[in-house]
Amino acid sequence: MRLVLASNNPGKLAELADLFAPLGVDLVAQGALAIGEADEPHVTFIENALAKARHAARAAGGAAIADDSGLCVDALGGAPGVASAHFAPIEREPGEERETFRRRQDVANNRRLLELLRGERHRAAHFVAALVAVRRADDPEPVVAIGRWGGELLEAPRGSGGFGYDPLLYLPSFGRTVAELDADTKNHLSHRAQAAERMLSLLREAWGLRALSEASASGR
Repeated sequence: MRLVLASNNPGKLAELADLFAPLGVDLVAQGALAIGEADEPHVTFIENALAKARHAARAAGGAAIADDSGLCVDALGGAPGVASAHFAPIEREPGEERETFRRRQDVANNRRLLELLRGERHRAAHFVAALVAVRRADDPEPVVAIGRWGGELLEAPRGSGGFGYDPLLYLPSFGRTVAELDADTKNHLSHRAQAAERMLSLLREAWGLRALSEASASGR
């Protein structure tokens, strides 16, 4: 089964492709099919993920999956939320490479968040990931999975791994920030990993997909 991923992020594609491989799903990035990115005008992760999934499914003429994720801070009423990636208003310089701009955006986002939380004692926050899958653009029954990963925000960044707000979110159970975790640990525990695991179970139930080993055994 082909499932179009409404993203052109190679890391996200590789991560989800590995997770969905046991179901025999062929995950294809929308960019490989010349599908442009969808607008994300909504105020919730689920609505934005659904909009992206429907857009990709309509353009591809088949099943698609999309995610939307970000950081929610209790003291800020859930902000930055769906605006997490562009929380600080900065402009891309002429000729600036996308990855260079992303890193600069991350630094600016973290700086703005710390400024807003200056003097704040209640610093609980959590990452959220919403995954939505549709069998076609007008699918009346989207499959939705949510993952959450919580901790506390530090007053200064720590660690060089990961991206985004990873250097600020401290995990008390590990005594480290997300940016200080090794990649395997992060990928196993993250909000996106939680959502993906739930999505696998839901696809088995809602779409009747089975692991390749199960399919082989039933065909004997």
